[in-house]
Amino acid sequence: MTAVSERPRLTSVEARLDALANRLLASAPASGARARMVEFAVFVLKQAWACVFGAAFLAVVLAAKLWYPDDAPLARNDVLTIAAVAIQVVMVVGRLETLRELRVIVTFHIVGTVMELFKTDVGSWMYAADGVLRLGGVPLYSGFMYAAVGSYMVRVYRLFDLRFTRYPRQWLTAVVAALIYLNFFTHHWTIDLRWVWIVAVLVLWGRTVMHFRFFRGRFRMPILLAFVGVAVFIWLAENIATYAGAWLYPSQVGGWHPVDASKLTSWFLLMIVSVVLVTWVYPPREPDARTQDEGRALVG
Repeated sequence: MTAVSERPRLTSVEARLDALANRLLASAPASGARARMVEFAVFVLKQAWACVFGAAFLAVVLAAKLWYPDDAPLARNDVLTIAAVAIQVVMVVGRLETLRELRVIVTFHIVGTVMELFKTDVGSWMYAADGVLRLGGVPLYSGFMYAAVGSYMVRVYRLFDLRFTRYPRQWLTAVVAALIYLNFFTHHWTIDLRWVWIVAVLVLWGRTVMHFRFFRGRFRMPILLAFVGVAVFIWLAENIATYAGAWLYPSQVGGWHPVDASKLTSWFLLMIVSVVLVTWVYPPREPDARTQDEGRALVG
């Protein structure tokens, strides 16, 4: 779905889909209302493709809530774990993700599972106590929910050919990400510093501009706006997951209700950790002169 020869490295399956899309869109207008509609359609399709792991797993979670029998010999939690593993295997074997990307996704899984073990132990949220594929009170599928975020992040980077101007030094972002992650644990015993780290993120990435491509045109926007948008998207997915019973917050045990909007700050900060992990696989690239000349401000 790229209109120029220079593009991020796609998997073999994505390259074939990209070539097919370009053939189908060869006659698309270059300007006007129809051109903007084409750009928007490609944006939606690319976002859907980037979310394929998370969407597939969320669909399984919803299906299990609606149709999986309570008296089945295999526990629902174990079915979800097996399904998550199967989806991940299909992603790699089907060349929808590269082995290089799998490294950071596995890291997401480990980072998420460690947090899950701690958070369930202190009562921040809970899982149904069934199944054998678990660590303590945490079913193994929980780590795949974090891996779904990692999968989206690494895929969207190359699908949209992301470039950045004034990106902060990577060592500094790594320090902030590590302190953010640590705060998810330490705030249970000491003062919660999340607002300090939110301010740090605003200062660190405040001048960074993200450049990206849907189809023909390149666009740019403040990266902080993208951070907020992804956090909101994850929060919406969290509402679906808790409704489906993937996990519950203590206040939802007596009856489901939407996840409190205050969780947006948690997802915003966890997403920063995700961004920094992705830069391990895809170091931030500066746009070339042509890219900057082509770029149109999407916002601002």
